[in-house]
Amino acid sequence: MPRVDAVGVSSAGIYIDNRTMVASLFLKVPPELFDAKVKDIYIRAVRDTFGDIPVVVANDGDVSALAGAMSLGENNIMGIAMGTSEAVGYVDENGNVTGWLNELAFAPVDASPEAMADEWSGDIGCGVKYFSQDGVIKLAPRAGIELDEDEAPAARLKAVQALMDAGDARAESVYRSIGVYLGHTLAFYHGFYGLKYVLLLGRVMSGRGGDIILETCRAVLADEYPDVAGKIVPTLPDEKARRVGQSAAAASLPVVE
Repeated sequence: MPRVDAVGVSSAGIYIDNRTMVASLFLKVPPELFDAKVKDIYIRAVRDTFGDIPVVVANDGDVSALAGAMSLGENNIMGIAMGTSEAVGYVDENGNVTGWLNELAFAPVDASPEAMADEWSGDIGCGVKYFSQDGVIKLAPRAGIELDEDEAPAARLKAVQALMDAGDARAESVYRSIGVYLGHTLAFYHGFYGLKYVLLLGRVMSGRGGDIILETCRAVLADEYPDVAGKIVPTLPDEKARRVGQSAAAASLPVVE
């Protein structure tokens, strides 16, 4: 690039005036260091790298929904990005990002008293443990896949994805389970949002695994929630957009004069 005119940032958490208010990404940062090190982290990073140019920081779920509106040319869209966490956002019938708090990563989707607890919120059955790399890692041992506990979560996700690419039936069962979770959960979300389209993004949705999740989700909606199934259109973008669609949408956020 000959120059950078502005920077748009998509990140998990709550951001006001481009500043980090609350974000599970930084759960290891002590409270006494949060204001000094985290609150302006993206503003500092942009200015230290590119100088005093426009920067806009937005919740990654909202940016996922915006990516959906841009790619589909439609409104009433929920964007769900499955990566490090579950990022959820919503674009309403007028094509607006509402500004609502859509951190559905921490909304319970499993009422079982034995559901896994989320480290950050302390609640059990939260979406983050079902629709993120944590969901894949949790299911892998149950499918008979041994993962190296010493590896980073992203590396363990890649290991399962490699098995999926090789046609491993155990990996396929992991993705089918996530698809079952998603079918039931979209019916649940529909009770709160006037959504029509659901755009699925993020690393977990990449490759054949993402196709299996979508196929299974649609089957669960049709079988278990026929009234809702006719109102929701879960969809996947192309492979490139699944991984970087959020980045393109985030880049559109700043206004350059």
